[in-house]
Amino acid sequence: MVETYKASEIEKTQLKGKDFLQLSDFSTDEILYMLDVAQELKGLQKQGKPQPHLSGKVLGMIFEKSSTRTRVSFEVGMLQLGGHAIFLSSKDIQLGRGESISDTAKVLSRYVDGIMIRTFSHDSVEELASHATVPVINGLTDLQHPTQVLADLLTILEHKGKLAGLKLCYIGDGNNNMAHSLMEGAVKVGMDISIASPAGYLPNGKITEKAIQAGKLTGSQIAVTNDPIEAIKDADVIVTDVWTSMGQEEETALRLEAFRGFQVNENLCKHAKDDFIFLHCLPAHRGEEVTAEVIDGSHSVVFDEAENRLHAQKAILKLLLT
Repeated sequence: MVETYKASEIEKTQLKGKDFLQLSDFSTDEILYMLDVAQELKGLQKQGKPQPHLSGKVLGMIFEKSSTRTRVSFEVGMLQLGGHAIFLSSKDIQLGRGESISDTAKVLSRYVDGIMIRTFSHDSVEELASHATVPVINGLTDLQHPTQVLADLLTILEHKGKLAGLKLCYIGDGNNNMAHSLMEGAVKVGMDISIASPAGYLPNGKITEKAIQAGKLTGSQIAVTNDPIEAIKDADVIVTDVWTSMGQEEETALRLEAFRGFQVNENLCKHAKDDFIFLHCLPAHRGEEVTAEVIDGSHSVVFDEAENRLHAQKAILKLLLT
């Protein structure tokens, strides 16, 4: 039986019109409610029932970083909800020619009902949101990836039947968007999280401290270590990400050396629980951060996870734009 969260009072909170920039902005109840709505929308889609919640609504999608899952899931999600999405690359709009973020935000707010942006600087997303009069959704920055982690939580909930009390282990670059958003999301829903990274690649200190304080409210524990075996011990969920993200290509050789010993492979996974599940936001580099035996093995749920980007984001869109 999958745990669901039914709370009529959450529906009355001001999710409508709110920005979705990082999971730390939301309460535990709000995140659980988003997951409940995602499950509901997924069920309706599987039954072939229409979901015209965003009929007549338009989402502007700004992409300064390329994408497969983010673009397709948001575009399909808007279509399935009865709305429309407009793809805007940095080459297609005046941002690419020096127009200010504030002017772009003010202009787009006159045209569309919401803005999704996938970019490098988290400060740019914050600035966009501060000047926009419509909801702004963070599709990814170098600092945060909240839409992916909401999909991850949905996937864990489906496969484990609960969230609170589970242990999630992240192995790899701790100073990246996935590690940061996983910390924020895990503690909000009562999960423990351990992060194993080499020296020099530990998570952002401010985000870590904020997550530790949030975890005190839910009883969640955060552990950061340089020892992958220590981190993965008795884990219910194992997560990794590429060692070299977009924009870091010049560091590839340095990173391959630094992360030697942090590969998720069958030997390392023997220290996790027997029924662990493996997650990866994709794209993956088989043979680097994870072996093919793990990502293509029986414990892997990476394609369920990828599908759930669609359902989690539809919940965000429905709750923020209606």
